[in-house]
Amino acid sequence: MAMVKEFMGQCMVETFCCDVSRWSSQPNRFCTKRQRTVSLLPTFSELKTMLQLSPPSFLKLDHSSMTDLSLNTVTFTIAGTVTLKNTDHKEIMMMAMTMLQQFDSTLNKAVSETGIVMQLVSTEIDPRTMEPKLSKRVVLDLFKHSKVNGYDYERSTYKVDFEIDSDFGFPGAITVINKYDQEIFLEGLSIEGVVDIACNSWIQPEKVHPEERIFFTNKQAYLPCDTPAGVKELRKEELRQVRGNGKGERKSHERVYDYDVYNDLGNPDKGSEHVRPILGTAHYPSPRRCRTGRPHATTANKYESRLNSSDQTYVPRDEAFEGVRKEALHVEKIKGTTRNFFPFITTCITKCGNFKKLSDVEKIYKRSHVHQNETTTKWSLPVNMTKIQNDVEDYFKFNTPSIIHSGNGCCIKDEELGREALAGINPLSIKRLETFPPISNLDPSIYGAQKSTLKEEHIINHLDGMSVQQAMEEKKLFVLDYHDEYLPFLNGINGQEDRKAYATRTILYLTQLGTLKPIAIELSLFEGETSKQVLTPPLDATSHWLWQIAKAHVCSNDAGVHQLVHHWLRTHACMEPFIIAAHRQLSVMHPIFKLLKPHLKHTLQINALARETLINEGGIIESDFSPGKYSIEMISAAYRDWWRFDMESLPADLIRRGMAEPDPTHPHGLRLFIEDYPYANDGLLIWFALEKLVRTYVNYYYRDGIMVRSDNELQAWYSEVINVGHADHANASWWPTLSTPSDLTKILTTLIWVASVQHSAVNFGQYPLGGYVPMRSPHMKKLLPKEEDPEYKQFLKDPEGYLLSCLPNLFETTKFLAVVNILSQHSPDEEYIGQRKDLSDWASHPEIIQAFYKFSLDLKRIEKEIENRNNDPKRRNRCGAGIPPYELLIATSGPGVTCRGVPNSISI
Repeated sequence: MAMVKEFMGQCMVETFCCDVSRWSSQPNRFCTKRQRTVSLLPTFSELKTMLQLSPPSFLKLDHSSMTDLSLNTVTFTIAGTVTLKNTDHKEIMMMAMTMLQQFDSTLNKAVSETGIVMQLVSTEIDPRTMEPKLSKRVVLDLFKHSKVNGYDYERSTYKVDFEIDSDFGFPGAITVINKYDQEIFLEGLSIEGVVDIACNSWIQPEKVHPEERIFFTNKQAYLPCDTPAGVKELRKEELRQVRGNGKGERKSHERVYDYDVYNDLGNPDKGSEHVRPILGTAHYPSPRRCRTGRPHATTANKYESRLNSSDQTYVPRDEAFEGVRKEALHVEKIKGTTRNFFPFITTCITKCGNFKKLSDVEKIYKRSHVHQNETTTKWSLPVNMTKIQNDVEDYFKFNTPSIIHSGNGCCIKDEELGREALAGINPLSIKRLETFPPISNLDPSIYGAQKSTLKEEHIINHLDGMSVQQAMEEKKLFVLDYHDEYLPFLNGINGQEDRKAYATRTILYLTQLGTLKPIAIELSLFEGETSKQVLTPPLDATSHWLWQIAKAHVCSNDAGVHQLVHHWLRTHACMEPFIIAAHRQLSVMHPIFKLLKPHLKHTLQINALARETLINEGGIIESDFSPGKYSIEMISAAYRDWWRFDMESLPADLIRRGMAEPDPTHPHGLRLFIEDYPYANDGLLIWFALEKLVRTYVNYYYRDGIMVRSDNELQAWYSEVINVGHADHANASWWPTLSTPSDLTKILTTLIWVASVQHSAVNFGQYPLGGYVPMRSPHMKKLLPKEEDPEYKQFLKDPEGYLLSCLPNLFETTKFLAVVNILSQHSPDEEYIGQRKDLSDWASHPEIIQAFYKFSLDLKRIEKEIENRNNDPKRRNRCGAGIPPYELLIATSGPGVTCRGVPNSISI
């Protein structure tokens, strides 16, 4: 147990087992087949036997009741504690109410009718009424009850006593009504220190939410068929409450989970240029989002009105950011604003703000802080000016991204472009080249014959004597192919102000050192074959700079696909329906909900914020990235043509991209074609450790396929995900079936993988590995210069200045950096994969505790293995002079921008 505490960092609650064999030979009827404990409270027949022995210490019998046990049901008083999280308005409310109590006796009566009303519900049914057995109602008056935990800034704990009958049985749930005028945050209850009920939820005033809130004990996870009779109806009722009725505008205090299309991204009331397509239609398919029910736009009924600046997008109340997470996000927003102040002024004054030299770019980053000895002379100032300068820079300048510590200079080097495809912030686009020249999958009747102009002569001199066919057979050729993602939108993109883009293809060769180097770049415009051009590694000064501009366009393509497809679509947007359906269809008592719970947190809130400021019309994505106002159309096209849930597991994704093949002779039965592929190398270690955990967990609760198929909540969850949450793919044949424990294991492993590991891989390196615009520009402003262009002479005269003029200007750069810096942050209260705060839920299931413990140990071993790999000079994609180590998949991290750490959920 000590080892579990050490490695898991959790407080374990030991199982309380009553030795009924001393009291009765009757089998305990309160336990399901898997329950290893028995009822905390005995039945009446058992009680008579117990009275011949010394009673358990927590049963306090009235003396008058003890004299008549043989004839009447006995009433017990059991002690409990209630813990509330302290909030500002709770303290204000208590002060105000206390003052009223002191001054008005009339109000005293009203105050006495307020409080938190609680009632325990047994796992048993009363055979006389066929209703659940209940305790007497208890009213917790915060102004009369004394705290039992003394002064605690964060929470208050109060003692309460519940009265129950002797045949009450085991507590299965508690109902709560808040009769105060303000919401309260109920952390949980404990009965006699043995029965715990974790709530962690906002309880609304009765006048706002008249229905009783329902919370179940932590003691046991129940499949629907095993639900104790006393809480069966409560299980259904609790789900009914969170489903809502699909009508009306959702209010901030509600906790309703429902679906809607993305009809809230545009703003038609501001004019036609602010209209954006509705995602989630036949023409623009998309996952569904959480419904808010806001009023329609004034000028277009199909669209939801945009928020006022003072409002916030609805999310269920318990999903909203609170405490240190909310505060940390606010602090980073302030820093982002201050760091943009001077660049904004400069850009306004100069009317341009373009960088003239590389040194101009470097000025937006902090200097290396200088630490001087504080020696004083006759003429020295009484303050340390260096310290003041360092403090000022903390607020007005950005940290230097790790990617430029190596001194890569103005442009991305060839070997760095190849390395980042394997160990950068987008390791999900690289594919093995299986056909040369590459083939487009675009519909020729719409886009014409998109024939590549790449020829063997372009690359033959870079293949170490092999032909193209031989190189492909040797698995030596790879490609970054953004042709089909960009080409349908190029005319629109290039028609925008200060936006120019190509649809790029980059051929890369796997060297003998295990690194990738680009050997040809194809740049395509929409007009046809004549608009395509191929560049190869340079031979002179002019071709050198043209090659650098071409690589900048490749990186800009990559930045757009990374942010829109691999980051937003594949993790944030596609996970949201699974989260909504889990809350609507899986009871909190369900073992699968308990497993998934930490992986569902915070995502709905961060997605709501994204719809407010990131992916909306005029938002960060449109203003910073090349696709501009065509961004959401690109997202929809990728979802329609490319996204498949059955391909979201790591092994399936690697095989799909031709980066691996099944091979039983290799670890985990998978052979990677690039041995030093840091994302895949580290990811596979975590994938199979995670799969082992999930398989153990699933097999514990589901012995066979019949149990899976007969679980009505589980089947309803998966069906709703497909038919409602992903309705535009409802008829796709590729959805995995859910008929066996093995099916369930694969589905759950994929979900947890996407929510934790894959999101971390594409998110938390955004600033450290992508925060230097000359190496990874989010958009480009110019195409390659041609000899007939008026600017060509300027390009020849000052090629570095021309390249910098293709990039975002000063204010655009700092605005972009402020955003990716926030997105790369870990909150101080982050919970990382392998860490759980709810292990007491399985206190009576040592097999489950052991599985979580082993998973935690696996992650620690993986962390050590990653550290060893980062120090292995043979792994040149993660080790070497100026090469940042690949740490994105190390499980834990401190707060802030660390370029490591895998949170349990999509939390930023």
